[in-house]
Amino acid sequence: MLISDKFREECGVVAIHAHPEAEKLAYLALHALQHRGQESAGIVSSDGERLRSHRAMGLVADIFTEEVLTSLRGVLAIGHTRYSTAGDSALLNAQPIMVQSNKGAIAIAHNGNLVNAGAIRARLEGQGSIFQTNSDTEVLVHLIALSREETLPDAIADALRRVEGAFSLVIISRDRIFAVRDPRGFRPLAMGRIPAPTGEKKDTVVFASETCAFDLLGATYERDVKPGELVIVGPEGISSRFYAPSPAVSSCIFEHVYFSRPDSIVFGRSVDQSRDNMGRQLAREAPVEADIVVPVPDSGNTAAIGYAAESGIPFRLGLIRNHYIGRTFIEPQQSVRDFGVKLKLNAVRTMLEGKRVILVDDSIVRGTTSRKIVRMIRNAGAREVHLRISCPPTISPCFYGVDTPSKRELIAANQSVEEIRQFIGADSLAYLSIEGLKKACGDGENATYCSACYTGNYPTRIDVEEILPVSATR
Repeated sequence: MLISDKFREECGVVAIHAHPEAEKLAYLALHALQHRGQESAGIVSSDGERLRSHRAMGLVADIFTEEVLTSLRGVLAIGHTRYSTAGDSALLNAQPIMVQSNKGAIAIAHNGNLVNAGAIRARLEGQGSIFQTNSDTEVLVHLIALSREETLPDAIADALRRVEGAFSLVIISRDRIFAVRDPRGFRPLAMGRIPAPTGEKKDTVVFASETCAFDLLGATYERDVKPGELVIVGPEGISSRFYAPSPAVSSCIFEHVYFSRPDSIVFGRSVDQSRDNMGRQLAREAPVEADIVVPVPDSGNTAAIGYAAESGIPFRLGLIRNHYIGRTFIEPQQSVRDFGVKLKLNAVRTMLEGKRVILVDDSIVRGTTSRKIVRMIRNAGAREVHLRISCPPTISPCFYGVDTPSKRELIAANQSVEEIRQFIGADSLAYLSIEGLKKACGDGENATYCSACYTGNYPTRIDVEEILPVSATR
């Protein structure tokens, strides 16, 4: 999947409790979560007495130099890497957001999107609240600060009961870490542990959007934060409470289709296993005679492996991705056709020439990138190109933290599969069925899934007029 034309990444969050280099562990975990957002990143740490913050636009490795990390030295830390699904792309919206309140200094990092943030913000501004950002996350900060509950855990729980939508949160105070998931469990949040060194008393407790961060830190995955759960880690140890009853769980199935890394456990299930199953199921549902199976790297790789294994058709890396593209590049003055795609992908002509190719990708959104990739493969000499998509047609925008285009920009919402095939220029086109996708992801086993982007059936009430004032980038 090429980010410029498809779903753009959401956010990644991490929290570290009780480690002498908590800021460095947060930094490393954000490296592992960089795929979830490349726009900005931030870390807030605590030495047990006061909070220190650093946020900037750009990539994690560029933002957090040795000097910056030294200034953040602490035993607790939270971190965030962002792509703006709500709020402008600007430093003022970078997270974690830190605030001073009558309950002390706190900072919050958020993955997801609040569907009633616009209405709450309008009400708070009418009562005199002043907002510094246009991110929906700041609504939560204000609600916590304004809560009449006496303790910080009670104030957090009180605020959470007032918001709707998708949120996996990590919050830091002077001496505590809080981890939260919304009652429907839209977005992932895992809990792990690093055993204390010999002679030390406390294990390090860690939270992250994906378990691939734990692998880098040497942490053991223990469990997911449950939908509707508030986990508190402090001097007294770990405690947990459910701040709201959980309705039907609606975990985001697109985490398994695209967002999460294949080496992660998400919603209690291996992402790699889900994608392999998608490819196998797609081969059963949409077989075609061909010579090779080729993935669109990197998100199509595992599904293509599954398709090849099920069909018996050889898997080949017929497209090579350039992983070293910087944030800017200089385009030739005389425009090169499909320059953006060619910058990221190149076809292996000797592998494709004269072949009937099954091209496997994870999704089609507007269709323009798929069209360019099919043309690239044809120009490399392929005799036939059969496009197979490892999820159903995307017909509806997401309001829970996935920055999909509006319905009028989604090609599958406006054209038939045959019309899409003609536009893309493939010899055939087939999508995985919704039933096949849910089966591949083990729906009803460890998780039940939200698939509103494929069905248009949203698990919560959606009022677009309420959402738009805050979610300005949609």
